[in-house]
Amino acid sequence: MPSLFVSHGAPFTLDDEQWLSDLFAWGWSMPKPRAIVVVSAHWEQAPMAISASAAGTPLFYDFSGFHPRYKTLPYASPDATALAGRLKSLLGSTPVHEFGDRGLDHGAFIPLMAMYPAADIPVVQLSMPSLDPSSLLAFGARLRPLRDEGVLVLGSGFMTHSFAVFRRPELAATTAAFDAWVVDALAGGDVDALVDYRNKAPGVAVAHPTADHYVPLLVAVGAADDPGSAVSAIDRMVMGNSIRSVHLT
Repeated sequence: MPSLFVSHGAPFTLDDEQWLSDLFAWGWSMPKPRAIVVVSAHWEQAPMAISASAAGTPLFYDFSGFHPRYKTLPYASPDATALAGRLKSLLGSTPVHEFGDRGLDHGAFIPLMAMYPAADIPVVQLSMPSLDPSSLLAFGARLRPLRDEGVLVLGSGFMTHSFAVFRRPELAATTAAFDAWVVDALAGGDVDALVDYRNKAPGVAVAHPTADHYVPLLVAVGAADDPGSAVSAIDRMVMGNSIRSVHLT
């Protein structure tokens, strides 16, 4: 399986027909995963934690300010106990706490609803133990063996995550510049630049005032065999932000 970085979107993206179509087509362009491991921008916790693995665990609706119907949407994925056990084994001496009542958050379930709407693949979510890019790159590398076992590794964030652009549409040129820089760095396999994005990338203060939606990209890069293999499965700007999503092998 490849590793992926997905720009996951807010709940209302589930009403965006093009976005749904793009993600669905992307999911079906790959072999069906045996299981899925998601690292989402919306769960930072140390020591490392894992979501509930029981079948049909209720979702974690970690948002507000949207129509109440978005908190009624189900995604009842099957039992993932075996996957949770494999993760604990793979991570070795690292303490991993399983939260028996924490379901998938929206960084996980929103893209999965679009990519695999049948909800017939076991899924677990891992927390980010920190937002440090180099640490998350190494974390991704530890997940790499899962790919040979048919497990899809998915980092879920947003290629640019600017709220300022909503108020100042002219800042879209800045988010576009950041997006183009990431594309170039990935094409060149320049992992050092991707890790040191705060110092190397243009427009960081606008594109990513906080690290949380960028750093899941480093998990996906770390889990890949070849960082330079990145192919953009989705390449669009929406409301001044890049929703680029990439596929790595």
